[in-house]
Amino acid sequence: MIGSWWIRFRRGVTRLISGQSLQWRLALLTGLSVALSVILVGSTTFTVTRWSLTDQLDRELTSVAQTASAAVATALDSNEGLTASIDATNGLLAVVSASGVVQQNPGQEQTLPVGPEEIAIARLQSGSSARTLDIDNVTYRVVSVPLRVSVDQSYAVVYARPMGALQSTLGSLWIVLVSAGLLGVGATTGAALWTARAVLAPVRRLSQAVRSVTQTDELNPIRIYGRDDLGELTQSFNKMLRSLQQSREQQRQLIADAGHELRTPLTSMRTNVELLLADEQSGMLPEGARGEVLGDVAAQLGEFSALVGDLVALTRDDHLQRPHEPLDMSDVTEAAIERARRRGPSINFDVELEPTPVMADAATLERAITNLLDNAVKFSPPDGTIVVHLVDGALTIIDSGPGIEESDLPLIFDRFYRSDKARNTPGTGLGLAIVAHTAEAHGGSVKASNEAGSGAKFVLRLPVAAEAGPDA
Repeated sequence: MIGSWWIRFRRGVTRLISGQSLQWRLALLTGLSVALSVILVGSTTFTVTRWSLTDQLDRELTSVAQTASAAVATALDSNEGLTASIDATNGLLAVVSASGVVQQNPGQEQTLPVGPEEIAIARLQSGSSARTLDIDNVTYRVVSVPLRVSVDQSYAVVYARPMGALQSTLGSLWIVLVSAGLLGVGATTGAALWTARAVLAPVRRLSQAVRSVTQTDELNPIRIYGRDDLGELTQSFNKMLRSLQQSREQQRQLIADAGHELRTPLTSMRTNVELLLADEQSGMLPEGARGEVLGDVAAQLGEFSALVGDLVALTRDDHLQRPHEPLDMSDVTEAAIERARRRGPSINFDVELEPTPVMADAATLERAITNLLDNAVKFSPPDGTIVVHLVDGALTIIDSGPGIEESDLPLIFDRFYRSDKARNTPGTGLGLAIVAHTAEAHGGSVKASNEAGSGAKFVLRLPVAAEAGPDA
């Protein structure tokens, strides 16, 4: 019964607060909690007070009945009955014998009913009884005490007094408890609403900022008003906005740079195609020139395809979504070296590879190492030597080329950046940017410098994974 009532109560509360704002939910829940506390405390207070006043009244009535017992005993012992006027002290007095014969005090107007409780006191001649009954629409409190006149004459003195004063006191107490409870619940709910509104002000500002970002597409930071949890939430949101702003700027820059780089091969291909179309109609090109133009178009298409492939590899985040797997970096490097040997068959490779366990994506890591080796092949002479050493988790690649200008070192990993020496060489300007992007995605780093007596030096470093023990 109590369980089903609690389930219905909980469902009612859920329906009440559902659909409300957070501050109203907090206020309603606080008011409901206070209301339950007020009901519990008020009911307990009222019950204890009623019991205490009733017990006090019972003791008073019992004392009066015991005091009247002396006069009643004298009257009964003289065989006169209750003919003499006995002071009932604003109450009703009666005497009941063990056989159930009732004698009413002749000085009173109402008849005092006697029940089994009073007859039992007369028979047992011990203890006392107390009960409440209605006489002529008036509530009385009735007590009885034993009275023995002689060995064969056992009675009980029954005394009753109206409970009007006690009921008036309890009624006033009930009004005070209800009024104070309602005022307390109302004041607490209002205070909780005000407090919730003040506490949730940063949340509202954060919500307004989110709506503003959605509506205006402006990534403006939010003012931080404190160092509490909401302040930390606002700070985290501002970091997210700054990250989005930076990502947006990088995207815009990438699009602008890609558009600039794509325009050159597209313009050249368009010119060559228009030249071929004009030659188709007029035969203006000399013998053999048409083949040269087609070869130029094929080379431009290759350059265009390489540029698009590098753009896709640089911008996609598939390697971040795919889980990294344990692998040996030396195996990946060996595969990249084999590809580089095919591009520079006459170049010597000084290879020293130590087993290096890492957590990485094999395809992405191999592409980055291949880009470094292709760059070394491109700038090394045909009979040059490329040093490839993998020691202590660091892959070092040194070519035999002219090296990198000091002014170009800080910019060498930027997208589409090409030094003056590299402008006339094949490439898209994205290879080293892909290397830097891959190193960062794997928690590593890549650095460029010049090696004395040789050419450019690149060092790719990735975190070395802990090798499993023999008991693993």
